[in-house]
Parts: sequence; structure tokens; C-alpha cells
Amino acid sequence: MRERPSARLLVLDPHDRLLLFKFVHLAGALTGTQFWATPGGGVHPGESYEAAACREMFEETGICIDDPGPQIAQRLVTFTMVDGEEVSSDERYFLVRVARADLSSMHWTELERAAIAGQHWWRQAELAETADTVYPEDIIDILTRARVW
Repeated sequence: MRERPSARLLVLDPHDRLLLFKFVHLAGALTGTQFWATPGGGVHPGESYEAAACREMFEETGICIDDPGPQIAQRLVTFTMVDGEEVSSDERYFLVRVARADLSSMHWTELERAAIAGQHWWRQAELAETADTVYPEDIIDILTRARVW
């Protein structure tokens, strides 16, 4: 199984709302699945988790950052990619605070354009009440332990 290190972003606006993207898979191995997840993605060979977090932040939100902030969580998980490949991922979660909530999808890949159906800034109570699937599953606990919520 291929190892896929990943930098994930816990992006908070000035009102402590958390940015999540809604993924809806209409084709490929994940057809019919939908869930909410943090921005972020795979670390390129030779790239640090921090550098990947900055790159992913720009690519997925249009916001340029020089520092991803502190790493506040790590998760080891196995999952299926859109093409059906099973990967083992070492996910590192960085806390990023932004001054504005407006985003750009200008730098999204074709895969992101095909799978990301929406975005939402979630309040803690709203996230706690949703019946939707959210990854990581313990995202509220992560932010509570970090004393964000």
C-alpha cells in the first residue's frame, strides 16, 4: 500500500467558524459518496508538511500564507482514493486563522472541480448537530483540545 503523507488545514475565520469543503463523488471508485472535509492534500516528494500546507492553502482557497500555524493534530488513516487506490496517510493538521471568509477556486485541479460541490464556514454547534459525514470524525475534539472551541 502506498504511503501518502498529507497536510490538512483547519481554517478559521474571525468568528471562529471552520471552513469545510463538501465532496460529492459522481464518478470513480467513490461514486455515490459525499462528505465534508478540511482543505489540504498530499505532500509532494521533498516537500515538508508545512510547505505543503501553505501550497494547499493557496491552491484550494486562493489565500497565500507564509506560515501554516501550529500543527495541532495528527491522524494515521487508510482510505480509498477516487481512482480506487488504497493509501495509508499520515495526516498533519495545521491551525490557520484568516482575516476574511471570501475564497477563490481559481487554482483548483480538475479532480477538485469534479468533486468539490460546496464550501461552508461551520460554527461549533452547527457542526455538532449535523448528520452529515465529516472528516476527520473527531474534528470538534481536535479544536476543543487546541482551545479554539
